[in-house]
Amino acid sequence: MTGSDKRPPLRVVVVGAGYFAQFHCQAWAEAPDVAFVGLVDRDRAKAAATAARWGGPTVFTDLAAALDALQPDLVDIAAPPEAHLDLIDMASAAGAAVICQKPFCGGLAGARAAVALAAERGTPLIVHENFRFQPWWRAIGREIAGGRIGQLYDVTFRLRPGDGQGPAAYLSRQPYFQTMPRFLVHETAVHLIDVFRFLMGEPDWVMADLRRLNPAIRGEDAGTIILGFADGRRALFDGNRLSAHVAENRRLVMGEAWADGAKGALTLNGDGAVAFRAHDGNALEPVPAPFQADRFGGGCVGLLQAHVVQALSSGAPVENAAASYLRNLEIVEAVYRANDMGARIDLADRP
Repeated sequence: MTGSDKRPPLRVVVVGAGYFAQFHCQAWAEAPDVAFVGLVDRDRAKAAATAARWGGPTVFTDLAAALDALQPDLVDIAAPPEAHLDLIDMASAAGAAVICQKPFCGGLAGARAAVALAAERGTPLIVHENFRFQPWWRAIGREIAGGRIGQLYDVTFRLRPGDGQGPAAYLSRQPYFQTMPRFLVHETAVHLIDVFRFLMGEPDWVMADLRRLNPAIRGEDAGTIILGFADGRRALFDGNRLSAHVAENRRLVMGEAWADGAKGALTLNGDGAVAFRAHDGNALEPVPAPFQADRFGGGCVGLLQAHVVQALSSGAPVENAAASYLRNLEIVEAVYRANDMGARIDLADRP
């Protein structure tokens, strides 16, 4: 492509200037072929401070004004879930593609309404589900797909971030965690449900046992989820936000993982290192999975955003299209039903 043929940069507006929006803004500010042109937040002072930190996009207090003034190609919504549907409506009506943070539209009903709206308008709508873009999961996915461990038996993730103890749990970073009626599965385990789907395809049934260990919070903060597959494979999520795992930075991976197969196993430790162990051996062979240690999830936010930019520019399929992401939310609902009923739930029975 010659200089004269080069596409203009994708014009991006971010909605939200809170804790996690900082990671979005940083990645957009550093992305090639992107112009980070606008930042929207009802708190102008907070938006101005965030804009000054990440390249100086124009600040607005409402999305409608930003859409009118900037005519962006893409709106990245990192605002509270209760605002998602209205923001998607505004952005799609203006002809912009949309990335939306999770919990997507607050739950399944709002998410389905957003997907229907986007389909009616022909709007690309993507959910910002970034765990599957963490470099260690991409490496594990490549090894499984390449046959390194042979026939896959099961994948296990043991969540142990150690941030959930005592009356001050989560207050310094995401205080709303304390008041969420649904917490561990709705906010955290959904990431791993998506990772399991990325690695293993679509499960057929689910079982769950959920608990609340810290009385200072409203929702569940520990639990076990088993996803079953028709061919006998299993995925296990073992989550406990009060206990800690071995890691220099317990926020990096947030736990440890294993993928077991006929020819051996893949392991992921809390420092982001992936290794292969042959079935008849004890030695761990490192698997390349380079990541950015100073970024959330090893740089997964930027990797997701780069994937979206490439897909929008080329017309290629995009991972985590909202229509596909609905399945994660259906599984989340099934997890809660399985726990409440003490029964195995068939995932063919969609809520």
